[in-house]
Amino acid sequence: METVAFWVLAVAAVGFGVAVFVVDSMARATFALLASFLCVGVELLLLDLDYLGVLVILMMIMEMLIMAVFMIMYMMNPGGLMPMTMVHNNRGALAISIGVFTALAAGIFLTPWPPRGGTVPADPTFSVGQAIMG
Repeated sequence: METVAFWVLAVAAVGFGVAVFVVDSMARATFALLASFLCVGVELLLLDLDYLGVLVILMMIMEMLIMAVFMIMYMMNPGGLMPMTMVHNNRGALAISIGVFTALAAGIFLTPWPPRGGTVPADPTFSVGQAIMG
C-alpha cells in the first residue's frame, strides 16, 4: 500500500509541477506549486524521514501563504486570474537548459571519481548525526 501511495504521490507531484507552467494565472500556479511540494512532503513522510517531511510541508505552506499575500498586494490583477504565461523566450530558455544539461552530464562522465572507500553503515542517518554532532 505504501508503494502505491508513493507512486501516486510521485506522479501527482510531477503533474502539479508541470501545471505550474501550463496554467494561465499566477494564483493557479501558486496553488499548483503548493500541491506539488505537499506531495513531496508526504513522500518524505512515507520514507520515514519524519523531520524532513514535516519541515517541507510547513515551510512550503508558509512560503505559499507569503507569496499569495504579496501577489494580492502588488499585482495589478490581485486575484491573479488574468491569463498570462509563465514561460518567456522559449527558444533562449531551451538553448540554455540544453547547454547546462550537456555540461553537467559531461561533468558526470568526464570527472575521475575516486573509488568508494569503506562500507555503507547500517543506519546512514545516525552516522551523519554522529559525524556532525559527535
